Amino acid sequence: MTLSLRSKLKLHVFILFLGMASLSLSTHAARVNQTTARAGLTVTVTQPEATQIASVITANGSVAAWQEALIGAQVGGLRMAEVLVNVGEVVKQGQLLAAFATDTVLADLAVQKAQQSEAAAALADAKANAARARSLKDSGALSAQQINQYLTAEQTAQARLEASTAHLKVQELRVKYSEVRAPDDGVISMRQANVGSVVPAGTELFRMVRQNRLEWRADVTSEELSRIKVGMAVSVFPASLPKGAVPLVGTVRVIGPTVDPQARTAVVFVDLPQNPNDEPPVRAGMFASGQFQLGSTQGLTLPQESVVMRDGFSYVFKVAENQRVVQTKVSIGRRVGVRVEVLTGITAQDKIVESGAGFLTNDDLVAVSATTQAK
Repeated sequence: MTLSLRSKLKLHVFILFLGMASLSLSTHAARVNQTTARAGLTVTVTQPEATQIASVITANGSVAAWQEALIGAQVGGLRMAEVLVNVGEVVKQGQLLAAFATDTVLADLAVQKAQQSEAAAALADAKANAARARSLKDSGALSAQQINQYLTAEQTAQARLEASTAHLKVQELRVKYSEVRAPDDGVISMRQANVGSVVPAGTELFRMVRQNRLEWRADVTSEELSRIKVGMAVSVFPASLPKGAVPLVGTVRVIGPTVDPQARTAVVFVDLPQNPNDEPPVRAGMFASGQFQLGSTQGLTLPQESVVMRDGFSYVFKVAENQRVVQTKVSIGRRVGVRVEVLTGITAQDKIVESGAGFLTNDDLVAVSATTQAK
């Protein structure tokens, strides 16, 4: 009876052992199958590179004329006889832009010249009479009152001649100002002069961008203002610049002395280079963005595809020695072409998944491509 019980006990133990072994084999097989499935994703691996990265301040603003000259009529009541320039034309200093009809001005000038001649003749007669009066002063031939009258007549004739000469100069200026000339080199940006119109003095006829010189007026925050210096190089990207084209390189000329109390920004004036073909890619009033070049610093960069955005945060996947990936949160900095600066979370020795990072989760088993291993 005792042997029978022992046999039964051994049989039960053996059956239990077989069941546990079978369960262990099944679990191991399941794990092997799962590992094999996960390791099916082949990825390429890269390492962070130390890269020289330009330090810049980015801003937006508008292109404007360096100085805009307003050219107006200096004489009034004259008819516009001809207009010689139009908007967009490049002009030189002293070039004739428009001319008024001078018929009435020339007639007034002739009248004034005749009046000046008459005043000169009257002065000559008054001077002769005054000279005779002075010579007879001690002889008693003329009374003191008569002598004073001759002397006063001389002074009056002198004053009339001077007034006539002044009026003559005014008429000569009216003839001169009947021609509207450019005050400086530049390009005509607006024209209001029309042939046949009669305009009062001071009416604006033309507007001109002086020296065809433009500037970029950038809005910079008060926090960034202290980092900008006069003479600093600026890369300007006007709205008309073709995609991929080289930006304009300007220079900081003036930093605005005040800060807008609402926007908390100041205006920085940047001189733009002139185009040698007289066809600048920018126009006054155009929007433009730009970057103030502060220098360069070194930082670790990765290809952009290595960085994955999830739940509003940036992550990379580090490859451990057991070929499993570790999802790591990182901070992103500046962009350099197709690469991006990583500020925190990685070191130069880390192996980072490059292609395929978007399909991974933490602790996935991956296979590194032979191309990467060859590197």
